[in-house]
Amino acid sequence: MGGGKRFGVLLCAEDSEYVKKRYGGYYGVFVEMLAEEGETWDVFRVANGEFPDDEQIRDFDGFVITGSCNDAHGNDVWICRLIALLNKLDTLKKKVLGICFGHQILSRALGGKTGRAISGWDIGVTTIHLSSSSSKLFSSLKIPTTLSVIECHRDEVRELPPKAEVIAWSEKTGVEMFRYGDHMMGIQGHPEYTKDILLHLIDRLMQRSFIADSYAEELKANLGKVEPDKNAWKQLCTSFLKDIDYDN
Repeated sequence: MGGGKRFGVLLCAEDSEYVKKRYGGYYGVFVEMLAEEGETWDVFRVANGEFPDDEQIRDFDGFVITGSCNDAHGNDVWICRLIALLNKLDTLKKKVLGICFGHQILSRALGGKTGRAISGWDIGVTTIHLSSSSSKLFSSLKIPTTLSVIECHRDEVRELPPKAEVIAWSEKTGVEMFRYGDHMMGIQGHPEYTKDILLHLIDRLMQRSFIADSYAEELKANLGKVEPDKNAWKQLCTSFLKDIDYDN
């Protein structure tokens, strides 16, 4: 089914020892969700300054931008280089899927605004509502109009780029998903995450005093109540990235 396509993961985070040991790093988590037989998947550790060059990017069918501990509204050297790369990918009309930080930096690169979420941290399994236009967009997938997804963020897209369209929202976040043309899409949540990755992240946030111990315990207690719709998200992401029509 892969048809010899080539994709790149733009890795914006340092792998924790836990994720490295359990999944082969965040690259391994994305490959597990998105890769199919016959495809080539490469990784570029952009947070460490490792970028594809202009000739290389032409050989790729699409790219996925991962989450990060960094702020998408920051001006670190690698973030500025990433914005320049995303502008090139836009010009070339390459498929780009942004996840969490990736969603925010993609919006910023295209002319949108990001910043701290007014409602604070969103951690856990969140219900998002797909817009009527996205329901049409993904009609062949036969997915419901509400989906549960794992979230772990305190920043958000505050203002969409010109010509971009909101295709999903939640009670806490106005732009859960956006689409820009037919080739770029952002998702604020983490469709690739498992609950054990989130539990590990909650512990790390607590240890680093980003969240209070009592809040961390409350989050863990609530985590068993709802399951993320992982299969629906896998279909949605692969359908966008690879132009797959599940009716055929």
